[in-house]
Amino acid sequence: MENNSAFDSFELQITNESKEYLRIAAKWSGFLAIVGFIFLGLGALGGFSMLALGSAMGSAMGGAMGGLSGSVFGIFYLLVVALAFIPTLYLYKFSSRTKQALLSNRTEDLTESMKNLKSYFRFMGIFTLIVIVLYILLIVIGIGAAASMGGRM
Repeated sequence: MENNSAFDSFELQITNESKEYLRIAAKWSGFLAIVGFIFLGLGALGGFSMLALGSAMGSAMGGAMGGLSGSVFGIFYLLVVALAFIPTLYLYKFSSRTKQALLSNRTEDLTESMKNLKSYFRFMGIFTLIVIVLYILLIVIGIGAAASMGGRM
């Protein structure tokens, strides 16, 4: 015997008001994604500049330490840009697929846009948790370092 709930036969309806909210959200998320891509491009230029500057500093100073610091910062900066590209792409895909879904009235397009929105928030949530854990670790390390320095004085 099947056990069906009332929600199994429930079909979600999207009202005109909901469509308007989605249209506005799609416009703003598209704007934010485009601005994000512009800043990511500028960040990539900055990262490559740091790499070039680090190499130039290394040759000018005649040692590896001058170039190493600039190169390390440049590589780190480029990694941050690459990491930030992922949620920006999800946001852009949400925007474009939502606009497409609203124009075509295709459920598949709206489902795909919601998948991208879910991926965006999942990525940002995991990233936020990682940052919180890193902050806690840095605070604990800082307190430990301060305690050990205080004991030496």
